[in-house]
Amino acid sequence: MTTKIIGIKEFRANISRYAQEAQKGEARYIIMNRNNPLFELKPFDEDADFEDIFTEIKKAEEDITKGRIYTQEEILAEFA
Repeated sequence: MTTKIIGIKEFRANISRYAQEAQKGEARYIIMNRNNPLFELKPFDEDADFEDIFTEIKKAEEDITKGRIYTQEEILAEFA
């Protein structure tokens, strides 16, 4: 699989094309904004366990409901 680096504006303009290419396994994309990586677009592994993903989403939703959240500033301070 090829890794390609693209800018956020290019990604927004052609998001469906990039999504299709990633889904087919043709490419993995690193989306950048001002020379900073924002996120990665790649297909799930064929042996990915989606049940784990849905469990994690439910857990995150429960945390939000119970007020167990952190601000961006708190997270940045933790890792700084």
